[in-house]
Amino acid sequence: VVVFQGDVAIFSAGNDIGDFLQQPPATQDSPVFRFLRGIATFPKPVIASVCGPAVGIGTTMLFHCDLVYAGDNAAFSMPFVNLGLCPEAASSLLVPQMLGYHRAAEALLLGEPFMAEAALEVGLVNRVVPPTECNGVAQAQAKKLAAKPLSSLIETKRLMKGGQTAKVLEVMAEEGESFGRMLREPAAREAFSAFMEKRKPDFSAV
Repeated sequence: VVVFQGDVAIFSAGNDIGDFLQQPPATQDSPVFRFLRGIATFPKPVIASVCGPAVGIGTTMLFHCDLVYAGDNAAFSMPFVNLGLCPEAASSLLVPQMLGYHRAAEALLLGEPFMAEAALEVGLVNRVVPPTECNGVAQAQAKKLAAKPLSSLIETKRLMKGGQTAKVLEVMAEEGESFGRMLREPAAREAFSAFMEKRKPDFSAV
């Protein structure tokens, strides 16, 4: 079993904007894309414990986890459009499947955060608990899984995925191509520069 967990105040601030400006992922072999493929195809159970902000990849990676527990302070956001980018991690496929098209459009087109109770309502998280209890709950569930026969866990997970893994990887690769291209375009450069300069971006010229 693998457990991803952060602090009681934050799960993930997303990818490093400065790093993306200096070294944008140029190929599908870039670390961020390798990580996404790895978590999408990992055969063993994956658990996440999420408290506080889960920005960008901090949210999209959760669609590849098997169990997700959230503190009641969790805030999920996918602000790719706001950064002049497109979805990643096959979220353009998986978010509409889980949330329904209109909720997915709100989450991906507007990029505004949604809180733990909303994530519980749509099935993104299994349970909402106080932040100080979240990591303990995830670790307890991990121990339960670790005591079970590994072959049964792996086969059950494979069957539940229902042969969708190939489609997920196909969409992930398509998104990756667009994401890499858009990182170099004027909208993303303006969004990233505005973020680093702590100002509101101006997309009127892009």
